[in-house]
Amino acid sequence: MNVIEVNNLSKKYKDILAVDDITFSVEKGSIFGMIGPNGAGKTTTIECTIGIKKRDQGMISVLGFDPLEKSIDLYKKIGVQLQETSYQDKIKVHEICSLFMSMYSEPLDYVPLLERFNLSNKNKSFLSNLSGGQRQKIAIILALIANPEIIFLDELTSGLDPKARREMWTYIKELKNEGRTIFMTTHYMEEAEFLCDTICIIDEGKLIATGDLQSVINKADIDTIITFNTKEDIVTAIKNNITGISKLEITENKISIYSKNADLISELILFLEKNGISYNNVNIIRPTLEDAYLKMTGKSWKE
Repeated sequence: MNVIEVNNLSKKYKDILAVDDITFSVEKGSIFGMIGPNGAGKTTTIECTIGIKKRDQGMISVLGFDPLEKSIDLYKKIGVQLQETSYQDKIKVHEICSLFMSMYSEPLDYVPLLERFNLSNKNKSFLSNLSGGQRQKIAIILALIANPEIIFLDELTSGLDPKARREMWTYIKELKNEGRTIFMTTHYMEEAEFLCDTICIIDEGKLIATGDLQSVINKADIDTIITFNTKEDIVTAIKNNITGISKLEITENKISIYSKNADLISELILFLEKNGISYNNVNIIRPTLEDAYLKMTGKSWKE
C-alpha cells in the first residue's frame, strides 16, 4: 500500500526548473530515500510533498490528502524535520517541546521521548548549548510529538561526525520497526545503502532511477570485477570455458575478469579447482550505489 503518490511534479523558481516532471511512490512502513548532490531538488520535492511550497504541475497524495487542499488534516498525521529549520537561541529544550505538544490534540509526551534519545539531562538546557548531534535528536523528537504515520527527514545527518551519524541510523531503523514510514533525503551514499528500502536518485531536478538498492545498481549496467593471482597461463582456457565475460585483463600474475554474470565467481572457482590450477588472493569488487550514480549521471558524487 502506498501512502505517498507523486505524479509529474514540477517546480520552477524564476528561470530555474528545480523539480522537473518527477513521479514516484512511497510504500507504507518503508524507508524511502531521495539522494542527490546539493541543489539536486531534494528539499524542494519534500516541501512540495508536504505542501509548504506550491507545485507548478502534478498531482500529490499523502495519506489520501492533497497537501495544498487538506494541510491541517495532513499535518495531524505527519512529522517533519527540515534542513533549514531554525529556533530561537534562548529557548530551552522543555520549552520548545511543550510548545510543539500544544499544537496537537493528542500529542506524544516529550519526556519519554527525551529518555529514548538519551536527552533527559538536557531538559532545561538551551538549544544553542547542545551539540550538533543533540540538536538533530531534538529535531526528531519534535517530529515525533505529533505521533506521525509518516516522518519527513531532510538531510538529518548532514554535518554530523561518523559516530553521531550512525547513532541516527539506529534511531531511524527503530522508527521503521514501529511501523512508521520514513521519507528522507541525503547526499551520503552509505547512508542510503544502509537504511533505505527504496532509493530515488535525483539530479538537476530530474529523476534518474528509483527502486531497491540492487535494482538501481543493476540499472547502471556495471560489471563486477573478479581478480585473482596465478602463475599459470590460463587466459585462453578461461575465455573458452567461462561464460558471461565482458573483459579480461592480465597484469603480471594478476588476472582481472569483468562480468555482469552473478554466477561467474562460482563457475570460475569450479573451473580452477577441477583443473588443478593453483591460485590465491581472490577478490570481488561489486558495483556500489556511488558507481551507479557516476555511471547514470556522468558526474562525480562530490560535485
